[in-house]
Amino acid sequence: MYRMFMIEDDQGILEAVRNRGEQWELEIIAVKNFRNILSEFSEIQPHLVIMDIGLPFFNGYHWCTEIRKVSNVPIIFLSSASDHMNMIMAMNMGGDDFIAKPFDIDVLIAKMQALLRRTYDFADNMLVFEHRGAFLNVETGVLQYQDQSIDLTKNEHKILSLLMGNKGKVVSREHLMDTLWESDCYIDDNTLTVNVNRLRKKLESAGLPDFIRTKFGIGYYIEEENV
Repeated sequence: MYRMFMIEDDQGILEAVRNRGEQWELEIIAVKNFRNILSEFSEIQPHLVIMDIGLPFFNGYHWCTEIRKVSNVPIIFLSSASDHMNMIMAMNMGGDDFIAKPFDIDVLIAKMQALLRRTYDFADNMLVFEHRGAFLNVETGVLQYQDQSIDLTKNEHKILSLLMGNKGKVVSREHLMDTLWESDCYIDDNTLTVNVNRLRKKLESAGLPDFIRTKFGIGYYIEEENV
């Protein structure tokens, strides 16, 4: 089932779209915290985003820009601010389509299905992992933190992907070395230590100290955040 992340503060619209989406086996997940949309996005890993422009705290243009820093997920703008300037701005900010309110739910569903077909019939879904406000696009290898794009080597990317994908769990040194060997990277125990230390220094320089923790004698882990 495809997951849709709906960033909309009108409960009536949310329920109407959710009910119709279920009939087409589309899971509609509503935003919970309008201050923390990017973190919710990374937790949900949606296949498509439906975005209003007028939102509490920050508008849809802001959140579209933030999502585009870490993902190419399809975004449909859904708004009553449907003058030409807003439509043009929505597309320029990274939107894929614009539907004006009031709207026909069946038209919205049809556009969602068309975008899903075009996006996922020909490409894999790109995962995005998040921790402490840092977002790692697993497909592109880009680590985004605040306004920084942190360059990672091939080994660093694989190490960080494995640790962020297993947040809260200790990943053994053996598992890390096996994963790197599978990608034809030469790696032994000493090389792994050098790569992890180098990655830690990059993260610390970017303002992310203690991002990777050590379980002595076993491996490394990224600590679960307190909710």
